[in-house]
Amino acid sequence: MNKIKKLYQKTNTNVENMAGEHESKIELENAKVYIHKKDEETNSQNIHIDVEHPELNEIINPGENTFVGGKNGGVFIGLKENMIERAKNFVRGKEK
Repeated sequence: MNKIKKLYQKTNTNVENMAGEHESKIELENAKVYIHKKDEETNSQNIHIDVEHPELNEIINPGENTFVGGKNGGVFIGLKENMIERAKNFVRGKEK
């Protein structure tokens, strides 16, 4: 079984605790999610999903790649080690 599938199964065992608000989640208010169609004007080569919020760049730098997995009701974005450290710093800043 591949690493991403194992991670998905590990984190998606109880959908009721994964979907929606939870005390362990920090909401990014006014985050925007778009289905971006192939488009010459914006140079979009393929249909894809954009998740946009300025604070996301405090965790994932522009140009960095990570992975996404599907879950019931949405997706999760997996983070690499350096991104995890930035995410921990981001959370600490929010909890002050």
